[in-house]
Amino acid sequence: MRGAFPSEAEPTRASAARRQSGRVLGGPWLLTGHDGRLTVYVHQEGEVLRWTEEATGSGRWTGPDAVSATGITHLTVVQGRNRYAHILGRRERPHGEDRSAVDIMHATQFQTGRPVTAWRSLGNPSKDVGQGAEAGAPAAAVTPDGALHVCVPTGLGGLALRREDKRGQWEAWRKLPAAGVTDRPAPAVTSSGLVEVLVPTRTGALHLCQQEPAGPLVPGYEVGAVPLPGSVTSLETAPGRLTYYLTDVRGGGVAAFRAGHWPLPLGGEPGDGAISAVRTMLDGLDCTVLAFRGAGGTLTLGACATEGEQAGVWWTDTGMRCAGDPSLAVDGAGRMGVAVIGQDGRPAVARQVDGQGLALSDWRRI
Repeated sequence: MRGAFPSEAEPTRASAARRQSGRVLGGPWLLTGHDGRLTVYVHQEGEVLRWTEEATGSGRWTGPDAVSATGITHLTVVQGRNRYAHILGRRERPHGEDRSAVDIMHATQFQTGRPVTAWRSLGNPSKDVGQGAEAGAPAAAVTPDGALHVCVPTGLGGLALRREDKRGQWEAWRKLPAAGVTDRPAPAVTSSGLVEVLVPTRTGALHLCQQEPAGPLVPGYEVGAVPLPGSVTSLETAPGRLTYYLTDVRGGGVAAFRAGHWPLPLGGEPGDGAISAVRTMLDGLDCTVLAFRGAGGTLTLGACATEGEQAGVWWTDTGMRCAGDPSLAVDGAGRMGVAVIGQDGRPAVARQVDGQGLALSDWRRI
């Protein structure tokens, strides 16, 4: 069923004046396409803005192109191994004289720089409009076969999942075995096709996992940490094994959690936002790079050997002042990029350059 958005979500070129006029609500999201080019997405009031790299590693960008996002209060952009970009949002629309109805909306971009599909409604986990208004921000992950899995807090501490089946048809919303949910969950998928979800709760965090592809999500291991709301991210750090990175409320720094192990404190001084993580090669070694906006409002990067956090994480404050959460990606040339929103409201991107350790280029505002 189509949502009540304009029938076309296809981007149109936004003027520079309009780019500056909207209040930024989320992002940036930095994604790598089939052809190795990077794309930056930013959610501002009423629209999603998109910038596309002209050629892999060129540092030259086209855009912004604008996708209408009327009524969207929360948005996220996720990507699977097929490189499709899935844009998901929580939409509020008038319902009666003094109430609003909430829908979870979805659009897809199949190729770098190409049009975005029309918005489609995934409905709401609750059929009751009043209860449905309590639905929170969606989070999602994509299995290796391209099936999208969407998780939504339902209010009253619940959590619901809607997913595609093997034929690309949407199954009904189903309740997950979670209680006391306080924030957007962090779903992830391993290369073997198993879905996991780390769920922030009132007393800490709940780990849900599949025992087999397309199987039910069941309680997994005890997490042993209290994540700061919105801070959790995940990364596959070995075949079939995920590492979750989060800001631990009790310790104040970053912690790493792998199923079956106690969280490992990593230090750092994160602010109140999300952590981003990516694997890249540094000095010929497989390394994990972490990024967050620090308590002082500047971008902080950390690097360590992948699954070698116990040997220590090298942290550096880049001095780049930013708003919102940073995003990391590796382009088609194997170089890591980092995107932030500058204090002027414009996205800026820096790239890994040749040199010892983690060396970045100058920032390029786009």
